Amino acid sequence: MTNEDILKALSNVQEPDLGKDLVTLNMVKDIHIEGNKVSFTVVLTTPACPLKDMIMNACINAIRILVNKEAEVTVNFTSNTSSNRQDGKTVLAGVKNIIAVVSGKGGVGKSTVSANLALALAEGGAKVGLMDADIYGPSQHIMFGVRGERPLMKEVDGKGMIVPIEKFGIKMMSIGLLIDEKQAVIWRGPMVSSAIRQFVTEVDWGELDYLVIDMPPGTGDIHLTVVQTVPVTGVIVVTTPQTVALADAKKGIAMFGQAQLKVPVIGLVENMSYFTPAELPENKYYIFGKDGGKNLAEEFDIPFLGQIPIVESIREGGDMGVPAMAGQDEITRKAFIDFASNAVRGIAMRNANLAPTQIQEIVA
Repeated sequence: MTNEDILKALSNVQEPDLGKDLVTLNMVKDIHIEGNKVSFTVVLTTPACPLKDMIMNACINAIRILVNKEAEVTVNFTSNTSSNRQDGKTVLAGVKNIIAVVSGKGGVGKSTVSANLALALAEGGAKVGLMDADIYGPSQHIMFGVRGERPLMKEVDGKGMIVPIEKFGIKMMSIGLLIDEKQAVIWRGPMVSSAIRQFVTEVDWGELDYLVIDMPPGTGDIHLTVVQTVPVTGVIVVTTPQTVALADAKKGIAMFGQAQLKVPVIGLVENMSYFTPAELPENKYYIFGKDGGKNLAEEFDIPFLGQIPIVESIREGGDMGVPAMAGQDEITRKAFIDFASNAVRGIAMRNANLAPTQIQEIVA
């Protein structure tokens, strides 16, 4: 066996999402051959890649069929999270992907989805941050059990920077950490926009594979400020199955589909999809209607990222400061992990196939 034999065999192994072979994509490194033993490293587009096992089995089969049926193949994995930023990196220079989680209306569980998406990505091995951009109704400090805590300051290159709170392996920042909870935020649009810019330029986010931004509901000032301030890789739309929520979700999708925004929609996730009682784990009750989100995704030709059930542990976890992904309910954890896996695949495909990520210049 030679290195050339191994590379030739692996040129028959496709990366399932990107549609090209591992060799063309330059994903094969460090080939070592000793007798019948061969090992090499596959560089994934994200540490949270859901397709590791499929890629590994395809590599082993290719070498045994095309090179040496007696080969003992060891496939190692490492990752270099893909990014397609071409914005000069004047802001958030160490962040590879910025994902905005949006909804057309409040009450659909956008903050819950944001928190658990961030945790699922981190559990997969990625470096993750979570920015709570819902200035008027912040909730991430509650979901992460850090109410009453205040972030520290540190000096970076002579400038005072806010250090995000670290919990459950991710960095988190919310206006709820900076103000008295009993006080309402009564700010005009320019003040809110200024706060968002501070969260970007005056928080020490460091090196991240993904920064998840929990956006406020609707389509307004904050959304425009975010896309004009940071290069948003893409948005994830959250809805529930009922008709009223779907009508508002359409507006969220339409906002980012407008020519002057040019921010790709990574996909849509349906929250509160069905109820499964603990004593009847095989049963699904579609309280708010069935497959509304799935049908909407098909209508707009965007990926459907998954369904999250209504489970009491999700609500309890958020209220107690231990999000579902940090809890013990495996059914709920699996729903969020499957959703995050689909999101990761969508982000990798976006980076490979669409125009570079830029800060948007919006002409009113």
